[in-house]
Amino acid sequence: MDTRRTPRTVSSPGPAASRSRGAHRRARSGARTAAGLLATAALLVSACSSGSSTTSTASAAQEAALVALPRSTPAALSPYYAQKPAWRGCGVPGFQCATIKAPLDYAKPSAGDVRLAVTRKKATGPGERLGSLLVNPGGPGGSAIGYVQAYAGIGYPAEVRARYDMVAVDPRGVARSEPVECLDGPAMDAYTRTDTTPDDVRETDGLVKAYRTFAEGCGADAPRLLRHVSTAETARDMDIVRAALGDEKLNFVGASYGTFLGATYAGLFPNRTGRLVLDGAMDPSLPARRLNLEQTAGFETAFRSFARDCVRQADCPLGGKGTSPEQVGKNLKAFFEKLDARPVPTGDTGRSLTESLATTGVIAAMYDEGSWEQLREALTSAMKENDGSGLLILSDGYYERDADGRYSNLMFANAAVNCLDLPPSFDTPDEVRGALPEFEKASPVFGKGLAWAALNCAYWPVGATGEPHRIEAKGAAPIVVVGTTRDPATPYRWAQALAGQLSSGRLLTYDGDGHTAYGRGSSCIDRTINAYLLRGTPPKDGKRCS
Repeated sequence: MDTRRTPRTVSSPGPAASRSRGAHRRARSGARTAAGLLATAALLVSACSSGSSTTSTASAAQEAALVALPRSTPAALSPYYAQKPAWRGCGVPGFQCATIKAPLDYAKPSAGDVRLAVTRKKATGPGERLGSLLVNPGGPGGSAIGYVQAYAGIGYPAEVRARYDMVAVDPRGVARSEPVECLDGPAMDAYTRTDTTPDDVRETDGLVKAYRTFAEGCGADAPRLLRHVSTAETARDMDIVRAALGDEKLNFVGASYGTFLGATYAGLFPNRTGRLVLDGAMDPSLPARRLNLEQTAGFETAFRSFARDCVRQADCPLGGKGTSPEQVGKNLKAFFEKLDARPVPTGDTGRSLTESLATTGVIAAMYDEGSWEQLREALTSAMKENDGSGLLILSDGYYERDADGRYSNLMFANAAVNCLDLPPSFDTPDEVRGALPEFEKASPVFGKGLAWAALNCAYWPVGATGEPHRIEAKGAAPIVVVGTTRDPATPYRWAQALAGQLSSGRLLTYDGDGHTAYGRGSSCIDRTINAYLLRGTPPKDGKRCS
């Protein structure tokens, strides 16, 4: 779900869970503090359209000068690796854009191409250039181009930007790279209001209908592409981009879901793995249901941290000083139940605050402790003043809905990737009902809604092609895996698990709140990661920061 950022959470009417919506939210929060918590679609300056840029093919002489193909690469892929990007200005100061082609289907390279939008900001100097640094903000579905243009390319430490070309590619199916589209704005408004805590057969049927409508819309929009937006395929795309950039190895910072993408790359191309930072890590060995359950517990952990802070503030609407986190949770759940029966007006005609929208707004604020004050104010307005506008703003930011009612394709791409990467958590409503006690134990506040939200992939028009698996990446250079102890979207245990799987993994721990750690205020974390990116010096495994 976010740094300004993302998990598999985004794929359903309520913030479901399973993958992480990572960095792109913070990215955006860092780039636009005045705008409040979550970045809106308007902030992600488009600048690069995959349909408007061209890529030329290198001559034989140029081809020989390019980085060699990975061993065992089919000859049919050689033209893709031989591409030379035709960089051009793209309307954002300091950035260039291009389009790079990749095969739609790696098993059948002759079956057609997918066009990938790429942007870069060249190293500013002084000092020796270290190559390209690719960044991915998470999701799946977050726009890496929007992230680098709005935040990373101008907000990463100056010394990092001086030595690296800052590069981003929107993954296939995302933003500027042949985006998957499913529903128009009004239909998405209805979808996000869908009741994800059904109390009877009628409400359950309504939720299932919403999932079916969403899935059918995605399938109708991109029937061929929808079969080829997996993380494994996107990781292979990154190797083509690496070669097109002229880099011998891939240097990469991935947040949230971006850690799964980076780890997948390392597993496929360990000898081409350079300096990888995986911040807010995913555990690739877990099946979808377990991911959803553990993420549910992660949001409960984050909420309890918020609750302890809230009751120390004079304006906490959920309890006074000394109120336990358990009671704060009961008070919030009681508020949600009132909304379920009677939504609150927001001042936006036709858009009252429903239980599902309010829940999304609260979950959105868990990504960044800097948003807790905003959440207290929004809850106070809704609970005491009958004004749901503040929570609606938080929810709209999470869904990337702009003021004109347009949604980015984040939620569409999120579902498309997640439902392809792993078999569904549940196949039927009865299976969800059977799991409710387990989910509600993990989170009394959010468990029921997150369990039902995990049903969405059951109705997906394309069967999953991936399976849970360990990633060891034997032979890769040291890989830094970062975990935050009270991370809501990517629980700390996942970072421990991934660092343990990777043969060269180094676990770096941030003892704190919020989603991901790099660039969020810990000088210890930032110094450690900067030293690794700039000098290749990884931290000692198990290093802790606060």
